[in-house]
Amino acid sequence: MFNFLKKFSTRIQAIQNDLKQIQSTNKSLLATQSSLKNLMIEDYLNNHLKNNSKYSDPKKLNQYEFKAYSQGGEDGIIYEIFRRIGTTNQYFVEFGVGFGLENNSAFLLTLGWQGLWIEGSDKYCKRIKEKFGSVIENRQLTLINNFVDADNIETLFKQANVPQELDLLSIDIDGNDYWIWKAINNYRPRVVIMEYNAVYPPYVSWTIQYNPNHRWDYSNYMGASLLALEKLGTLKGYKLVGCSFTGVNAFFVRDDLVNEHFLAPYNAENHYEPARYFLCEQTAGHPRSFGKFDNP
Repeated sequence: MFNFLKKFSTRIQAIQNDLKQIQSTNKSLLATQSSLKNLMIEDYLNNHLKNNSKYSDPKKLNQYEFKAYSQGGEDGIIYEIFRRIGTTNQYFVEFGVGFGLENNSAFLLTLGWQGLWIEGSDKYCKRIKEKFGSVIENRQLTLINNFVDADNIETLFKQANVPQELDLLSIDIDGNDYWIWKAINNYRPRVVIMEYNAVYPPYVSWTIQYNPNHRWDYSNYMGASLLALEKLGTLKGYKLVGCSFTGVNAFFVRDDLVNEHFLAPYNAENHYEPARYFLCEQTAGHPRSFGKFDNP
């Protein structure tokens, strides 16, 4: 019996060692796969997009894309827009912001901006409070845990003392985006970022029907087409000045600020980008986080 147990124990140890070796090999393969994926994405960006003559005009915004906390290259586009038109109060509003580490305004916090995040998910708000506690504590960032609709949006703005002429408004709620922007009438952001539904080509004007209880079901029934947003922007006094390579976000600048800074014509046909969601993937490098920081 003793010899049997000894052999059994030796065999178990050998199996455990084999499993450790397999796990180590799998980690190595995953790391290699991730690196190859990054190289392919970088090659696609450089050789098929950035070096494409379609994007060669210096007024085109895509050449300036980079990603710090944004889903795609939005951080770079935002920085370039305000480099051209300047800033005033450096105040932003964004909803929904997810868990805070992948949106259009987290990077602005590192530049000294202040603003308001509105997020409906209790779980995400808990994570935001954990990661962004320092900027919430010093009142650089205000967080409201609430779902937005056309009836409450301006009330939430008033509750947070949002300036009427804020620098940036970003809307990404995978649903009533069109209707929420339409309902904002007493605030005049200088720049508006709208998620658009790239499933619909630039000649289609489409939006979901308004439903204050809508929650994204992970299908393509969400948001509005770029042309629908272009039309709404025109009615509200904004021009469409560009879209991200990912085909996710559209950028609008208030009419009085456009001047000759951006590439005309300011329409969906000129600025539409198809859905390239694979460019949004964070496949390698240091995982995103946020903590106390200085601006030396």
